[in-house]
Amino acid sequence: MSHLLLSPMTWGLLLGALLWLTWSRLWAPVRALGIVLMFAVLVLCTPLAANALIGDLESRIPAKAHCVAPGAPIVVLAGGLDGEPRADDDYAALTQASWRRLRGAVELWRTDPGSQLVIAGGGPFQVKEASVMARLARDWGVPESALRTETASTTTWESAFALRGTLPARMRLVSSAAHLPRALLSFRSAGFDPCVYASDSDYVPMGSVGYFLPQVSAVAKTQSALYELAGMIQYRMRARETVPVTATR
Repeated sequence: MSHLLLSPMTWGLLLGALLWLTWSRLWAPVRALGIVLMFAVLVLCTPLAANALIGDLESRIPAKAHCVAPGAPIVVLAGGLDGEPRADDDYAALTQASWRRLRGAVELWRTDPGSQLVIAGGGPFQVKEASVMARLARDWGVPESALRTETASTTTWESAFALRGTLPARMRLVSSAAHLPRALLSFRSAGFDPCVYASDSDYVPMGSVGYFLPQVSAVAKTQSALYELAGMIQYRMRARETVPVTATR
């Protein structure tokens, strides 16, 4: 539901319906404002606006936070499910974000195979996100002895606090570049001192004329960026109310 509310398509449809139903009764300045807002919604549906928002998010990762901690545990955050998994090996249920994050985490682990790979994320179903991702990680060559899962959490914030006290404060955090600012805030609030590793980037630089035209893929990207920005606001409010506690076990 939250993704639907943050979609520019939702805003455009609601605003368009409102203007159509009330146009004859609106003052001229209000009509002008409505036209401007419709144009703004249209712009949000273009790659130009979508990549501007994504680029802003991805640029919020401090340079000093990038990974330089060999031997530290690697924590990768699940990116959701597209449907209920039928079993631990139902990989088709994983979202593209989950695939990309796990791939990035496994690549990082291969550079330091003596480290522990922790997969965090529960989800709403009986078969948990982290369980499916752990099975896939084993298929990609990560031994059972190096794997650990956290399956109680349903949000990034919950994942950070579920792992507090079970890992050293210094750890490596893997997620999508646009999600890392919110993840970094969550884990720092839980008392961790993480360095970060971006599994992938959604930013696409300016290209052809299509960059300025509305596209379905741009709508999805804008929606994802607005979701992250809304999450950052919510998590910052939570962080102000959280008493810092060292995460070192």
